[in-house]
Amino acid sequence: MTPKKRRRLAFAVALLAAGVVLAGAIIYELGQNTQYFRSPSDVTAKMVEPGTAFRLGGLVVDKSVHHGAGADVTFSVTDGKGVVPVQYNGVLPALFREGQGIVALGALNGSGAFVATEVLAKHDEKYMPPEVVDALKRSGRWKEGGL
Repeated sequence: MTPKKRRRLAFAVALLAAGVVLAGAIIYELGQNTQYFRSPSDVTAKMVEPGTAFRLGGLVVDKSVHHGAGADVTFSVTDGKGVVPVQYNGVLPALFREGQGIVALGALNGSGAFVATEVLAKHDEKYMPPEVVDALKRSGRWKEGGL
């Protein structure tokens, strides 16, 4: 093999190794930023470890919303089978109310309560996040045309 071919081969191998390292880093970072959706029945079935970030979706339980000191709010979310208490410190969306479909981002604490960092409410009368619809259908609480 001539020196010129050897340099070309070394360059191709180095380029391939750099591509593999870059692809591995991208896949690792994407995996770290993924937040999976869980329904309240998944959470009550202990499918989520405390401290693991995920999205919780369902309906706000009637008469469960309690405002504490400052911007502290507690409420419960259900999918018809399971109920999860939620703690949130912040301003709730204008469309947030009891019986409303919501998605909350956060993690479970050691006592089993979901500590939300963000709460999202549906934005019109017909829309509900697809994950919430799927969870309600699995629980048997979904009726076509709305709740």
